[in-house]
Amino acid sequence: MPTPPRKIIHVDMDAFYASVEQRDDPSLRGQPVVVAWKGARSVVCAASYEARKFGVRSAMPALRAERLCPQAIFVPPDFSRYKAVSRQVHAIFARHTELIEPLSLDEAYLDVTHADNGLPSATATAEAIRAAIRAETQLTASAGVAPNKFLAKIASDFNKPDGLYVVRPRDVLDFLAPLAIGRLPGVGKVMEGKLVALGLATVGELRAFSAEELEQRFGRWGRRLHELSLGIDEHPVTPDRPTLQVSAEDTFEHDLTLGELEPHIRRLAEKTWAAHQREAKDGRIARTVVLKLKTADFHTLTRSLTPAQRPASAHELAEIACALRARVERPADSRYRLVGVGLAGFVEADRYAAQYELFG
Repeated sequence: MPTPPRKIIHVDMDAFYASVEQRDDPSLRGQPVVVAWKGARSVVCAASYEARKFGVRSAMPALRAERLCPQAIFVPPDFSRYKAVSRQVHAIFARHTELIEPLSLDEAYLDVTHADNGLPSATATAEAIRAAIRAETQLTASAGVAPNKFLAKIASDFNKPDGLYVVRPRDVLDFLAPLAIGRLPGVGKVMEGKLVALGLATVGELRAFSAEELEQRFGRWGRRLHELSLGIDEHPVTPDRPTLQVSAEDTFEHDLTLGELEPHIRRLAEKTWAAHQREAKDGRIARTVVLKLKTADFHTLTRSLTPAQRPASAHELAEIACALRARVERPADSRYRLVGVGLAGFVEADRYAAQYELFG
């Protein structure tokens, strides 16, 4: 017997950070709100729908946002408040299913295939979740319902803000056919350009190419593209994904040389180590130190090292991160606008202890 299709909901809060600010300060309602610190190095964390009408978007330099929307009201982010609201929203999710995969503070996948919540359908569940979010947080959320994760995520964007869109299994091919090829997950600007150069602008046009043709041109990714064009995605909703990396980073007001970065690296190493210690309480420790740099012309560099014995303190983490600067093969007078310190390569603490005892 064929496996029945999953019932997946993707919930995405509408302009989350900006909406929290407008909720908590009535004077901001109806105004173009930009959540960001003002300044040459700041980037936009979120923009209200009133600001988006002027072309302001998340991750945009704050100076550009100010040029696009001179009347914008800039509000510094308050992540403690956003996290508190996010916990409220996730508590609402948990009333309907245990299979919740958070993507960020403001969005998540829910698998309600076998939800025992007394509701007749995934659509009814999505409606109940959105109603509860509105009633309990005074915020709005949009949702997509579909047989798999990537379709649900696309669908949640269709009726924003405060909307719901349902893609039933029988409608998958028709839903995908007219979409721009860049809507498929993993198709960035470069890949989209390559596909458009082949005359493939929509998912329907991509579907006309066989899996073999696409694999010949793009390797295994070509076969994956063919599956996506048919709406095939078997990735399950994965609750409580293990942390892959903890990190802290900072953007400077003025660009600095490598030699000037040491005090900043040490300060960030303290923050990263504190985050790592929270993971360690759950029995997971990291082995790999990562140094991240962004040059004055916006190129990102990373250098990493997995020492024979993992760093055992913030001081050791800082020492290794500082030493990684020697692996940056750029002129000595090169300048950097951002530095970050991370820990990756998480393993179970018991397993690491056993290996170290055996080989250390």
